[in-house]
Amino acid sequence: MNFNIVILLISFVISVILGIITIPMLRKLKVGQIERDDGPQSHLKKQGTPTMGGIIIIITMIIAVVGAYIYLNATGQGDIAHRLIPMLILTLGFGVVGFIDDFKKLVLKNTKGLKPSYKMLGLLTISVGYVLYLIYGLNWGTQTYIPFANIFIDLPIYFYIPFAILVILGTTNAINLTDGIDGLASSVSSIIITALTVLGIMFSLPELSMFGSVAIGATLGFLMFNLHPAKVFMGDTGSLLLGGVISAMALYLKMPILLLIIALVPVIETISVMIQVLYFKKTGNRIFKMAPLHHHFELSGWSENKVVIIFSLITLALCVIGVKII
Repeated sequence: MNFNIVILLISFVISVILGIITIPMLRKLKVGQIERDDGPQSHLKKQGTPTMGGIIIIITMIIAVVGAYIYLNATGQGDIAHRLIPMLILTLGFGVVGFIDDFKKLVLKNTKGLKPSYKMLGLLTISVGYVLYLIYGLNWGTQTYIPFANIFIDLPIYFYIPFAILVILGTTNAINLTDGIDGLASSVSSIIITALTVLGIMFSLPELSMFGSVAIGATLGFLMFNLHPAKVFMGDTGSLLLGGVISAMALYLKMPILLLIIALVPVIETISVMIQVLYFKKTGNRIFKMAPLHHHFELSGWSENKVVIIFSLITLALCVIGVKII
């Protein structure tokens, strides 16, 4: 059996087992979701549902990637093994920043959580480290794929570095905003990561396809508990981590611009928030019933399951297009 399939299945099983163990612990610790009073009224019943469930994905990925690292070294594939670690560090770093924010809010009962400046500094530091590693550690260069034109162009390094950092921070924020309905962020993210993993296979990047397989298994295992009605939410711990996974893989592939296609749903979710804020500040009125966009459809009568299914199908179609145009 292909190693990618094996490690995906192993990650899935580990994630499910961790979910069974972790969720009761979170419930016992009373690490419960805090719903906004101005949010959809149907969400108020979710108050107290365990959150910070992203630690399930984090622990799963650590176990699976370390296991893959040991196996690859033992079978003479050390070069592949070493290239797994930086991607893991980026995603775990983002997950840790999210965990600290969640921990302060939910365990220490500090409603403000991690100071925005500290949060941004943490994310920025990790992003800069990863981008510099790609350029100088791997000598990956600044080549960037242009969709539809089907070419790679060399970007000036003084442009590429801030661009790549912006991709990481923007993707992370987009996934974070998408996380607002049971199973939405985890469903959409798992589809996007699958597309990037397929591209990793197509371009003969075994470290990328292995890393993607681990992330897919971990996310799908978590999704078993996150589907409506959710038994656990991922919190910033999970959403920041998944944003890190997607951006790390896209940059490794030299295809960050492709995210505008395959990750269009999170992109539109982000744009909807920006439009809502700017329009409200200018006119005092709202374009959407509520932002991000998934809440607009909720308040328009769509059930949570319908939103997740439609957004996931759109993402799947876009990912097929994204892979086909390569």
